[in-house]
Amino acid sequence: MSTVDEGKLLYMDYLQRDTGRRQHSKVENCQLYQLLRAGDMRAVEEAKQVFGANRSHPLCADGLRSVKYQFVVSAALAGRAAVVAGLPAESAQKIGCRYVRQMDLLEQGDAVEALNGEMIGAFVRELNAQEKMRIYSRDVMRSMDYVYEHLHERLSVQKVANHVGMSRSYFSTLFKNETGQSISAYILSKRMEAARNMLRMSDIPYAQISSILAFSSQSHFIRVFKQQTGYTPREYRLRFSDRDGK
Repeated sequence: MSTVDEGKLLYMDYLQRDTGRRQHSKVENCQLYQLLRAGDMRAVEEAKQVFGANRSHPLCADGLRSVKYQFVVSAALAGRAAVVAGLPAESAQKIGCRYVRQMDLLEQGDAVEALNGEMIGAFVRELNAQEKMRIYSRDVMRSMDYVYEHLHERLSVQKVANHVGMSRSYFSTLFKNETGQSISAYILSKRMEAARNMLRMSDIPYAQISSILAFSSQSHFIRVFKQQTGYTPREYRLRFSDRDGK
């Protein structure tokens, strides 16, 4: 298998572990996540309808376990939508983890479904509490999703601009105006976020992480990681690893 193919497979595996089952089309097109991103409390009622409809398509034979799996997927997708809308990733992660822990103690599917509505409400309230909440345009959100799903490739501004059907210069200006940072800086920040997650949650060797995230070399990865975080990859893993539930 070629290096490129192996890197893609490893990155896809990371994405699946990072977000459960991301189901991209739901994040982009589902009314629920559009309402959530807008900070609209109607998202709670929409969540009840979506969750109820999905229960008719169980993920496994065990009814309660299937509903719990569905809850975890919902938490991952809602968290992603909230981050796109401007909620800090750490805040989204805390909300999702808090409700997943509560869900794990429940013994009835209806209670899990009700808790899902509460969780969506919590995301909406937290978004509305953000003093400088920013809702991005559809094209910028599409570009963010594209970057997130293609960090295993050598990404250029032109490549991302092509994906959203814009010229390089127009897209660069739009992205900077809406987010406050260049698309290149955003790509780097997402690579660093993925690298930190891999270092915390896995035993993947540093050289392999470098390859998965399309850095030109391991030394380049180490140098950039140290510049961005203040730690070498080894130091970061030793200090922040949570692979054993730390």
